[in-house]
Amino acid sequence: MTRLFPFLAMFALGYLFIQSEHFLKISAGVAIFLFGMLSLENGFKAFSGGLLESVLKRSTDKLSKSVGFGIVATTLMQSSSLVSVLTISFLSAGLITLGAGIGIIFGANLGTTTGAWLVAGFGLKVDIGAYAMPMLVFGMLLIFRKNNSLRGLGYVLSGLGFLFLGIHYMKEGFEAFKETLDLSQYAMNGFKGVFFYTFIGIIATLVMQSSHATLVLIITALAAGQISYENALALAIGSNVGTTVTAILGSLGANLEGRKLAVAHLIFNLLTGILAITFIYQLVDIVEFGAAFLGIEAQDYTLKLALFHTLFNLIGIVALLPFTQKMVWLLNTFIKEKPQTLVRVDDALYLNEAALEFPNAAKEVLFKETKHLYINGQSLIAYALSVRPGDITSGIAPDEIILQRSRPMPKDMESLYERKFKPVYSKIIAFAVRAQTNANEADTEAIMEIRRASLRLAEAIKDAKHLQSNMLRYVGSSNTYIAEEYNFIRANLIKQLRHINLLLNTEEEEMLTLLFGKIERESKAFDAVSGRSLDKLIREQKITNTMATSLMNDTAYASAIAANLTTMAKILFTNHALYEHTSEVITLSEDDVA
Repeated sequence: MTRLFPFLAMFALGYLFIQSEHFLKISAGVAIFLFGMLSLENGFKAFSGGLLESVLKRSTDKLSKSVGFGIVATTLMQSSSLVSVLTISFLSAGLITLGAGIGIIFGANLGTTTGAWLVAGFGLKVDIGAYAMPMLVFGMLLIFRKNNSLRGLGYVLSGLGFLFLGIHYMKEGFEAFKETLDLSQYAMNGFKGVFFYTFIGIIATLVMQSSHATLVLIITALAAGQISYENALALAIGSNVGTTVTAILGSLGANLEGRKLAVAHLIFNLLTGILAITFIYQLVDIVEFGAAFLGIEAQDYTLKLALFHTLFNLIGIVALLPFTQKMVWLLNTFIKEKPQTLVRVDDALYLNEAALEFPNAAKEVLFKETKHLYINGQSLIAYALSVRPGDITSGIAPDEIILQRSRPMPKDMESLYERKFKPVYSKIIAFAVRAQTNANEADTEAIMEIRRASLRLAEAIKDAKHLQSNMLRYVGSSNTYIAEEYNFIRANLIKQLRHINLLLNTEEEEMLTLLFGKIERESKAFDAVSGRSLDKLIREQKITNTMATSLMNDTAYASAIAANLTTMAKILFTNHALYEHTSEVITLSEDDVA
C-alpha cells in the first residue's frame, strides 16, 4: 500500500483535474510555490558559503540570541524548515547546545509568520505574477554560472519568482472557483468548526510538508471568500501544528540530540496550538484591538489572519521560554539511547544525514568520528603489542606494563579489524565523499584532509597486523636480548599512543605544543636507538640472523606506525576549528623540539 499510494494519489488528482480546471490551477499554484521554496533553500545553502553556519555558532551563547537568530534567519529565508534542518545538523555535530537549539526553534516559529504578512500585505494587493517573470529569467541566467555565489543568487531569485508565480495561480484559481463552487457554504461555526478545520490544517501541512505553503493557500482562499475568517484561523493553527512533522522527518537521520530537538519542536507547537484553540475567541478580540491600533481595515481579514498567526506564536514563546531549561532536563531524562547501543564502539557514533546539509557540521562529525575510529584502532594496536587496550589509558608506566604483560597475547587481528575498525572506517570514507557535494573548495579540501587522517590510521593498523606475528614469537623469548628489543618497541609505541590520546583530547595551547615536541623527539630517538642497538647485537652475535631480519623489519613497521599516527594527529589538529588559532605549533624548529 505504501508503494501504491503515490500512484493512487496521482490518479485521484488527475481525475479531479479533468473535472475542474480551477482545481488544477490551484494545485499547480501550490506545486510551483513548493518548488520555489526548494529553490530558495538551495540558493541560501549555496549563497551562504558558511556565513550562515558561522553566524549560528556565534549567536547561540545566550538563549535570547538563539531566539533572535531563529527569528531573523527564518524571516530572511522564509523557510523554517531550512532553519530547523540547519539547527538539527549543528546540534547533532555538537556545535550548539540543546537549549540553544530549542531557542532557535522558538524564534523560527515567530519568524515564519512574516510570510503571512508579506502575502496578505503585498502579494494580494498587486499583480505579483508580473514580478515573477523577470526574477525567473534573471535567476535562470545566474544558475548556469560556475561561481558558487552567483549560482546561489540565481537559485534565490528563481525561488522568489516561483513563490510569486505560485501565489498568483492560487489567487486566480480561488477567484475563478467562485463562479462554479462556493466553498464557504461548508463553513462551520463554534468549537466544532475550530477542531475540524484545525485537523484539516494539520493534514494539509502533512501533505505539502510546508506550513508556509498551507498558510499562503489559506490566505488566498480567505481573500477569495472561499473560507470564513473563523475557519481560516483554525486552519492556521493546524498548519502550525502540522509543520512539526517536517522537523521529525529531518531528525530521522540525526543522532540522539537531533531527535530531542524534534520532540521539543513538537511540544512547542502542540502546546501553542492547544493555547490558541482554548483561547481562540479571546485572541480574536485582541486581534480586533490590535488591527484598529495598526490601522488595518475592519474587512481586511487576510491581514487580521497574519496578526493572529503572529500573536499566538508570540504567546507560545512567552509562555514556554522561561521553562526552556526544564524542557532540556525532561528531554535528557526521558529520551536516552538503549543501554546496548552505548557500547557499540564497532559502529559509527557521530555520522548522521542531517550533518551532510552543511559543511561545517559535516567537518565536525567527521572529526569526532575519526577520533572514535582512533580509539577503536588504538585497541587493535594494543593487542598487536600483546597488551590490553586499558593499559594504554591507564596511569601505569610503560615499563611496568611490559613486566605485567610478559607473555604473548594471541588475538585474531583480521577478525578484530573486520569487526571493530573496518565498518567505521568505511562509513567515514563514504560520508566524506557525500559531504563534499555541498562544500566549497576550502571545505572540500578540509574534508579530504580528515579523510586522509583516517587513511593514515588504517595504514598504521595494517602495519600493526604485520608486527604482531613476530611480537607473539619473541615476547617472552628465552633469548633475553631479542625479548628486550621487542619490549623496547612495545614501550615506545605505548608512549606514542598515550601522547596522541592527550593531543586529541586537550584544548590547552601549551600542552599541545609540548605534546607535538615530545612526539617528534621520541619518534626520532626511537629510530636512532633501534639502529644502534641492532648493529651491536649483530656484531656481538647475541641474536641469530633470522632474529636480526625480523627485528629490522619490525622496527620499520613500528616506526611506520608511529609516523602514520603522528601524521593523523597533525591532520586532525590543523583541520579542527578549535585549534585553528594554534596551528603554528606543528611547525616547531629543531631547537624547539630539543
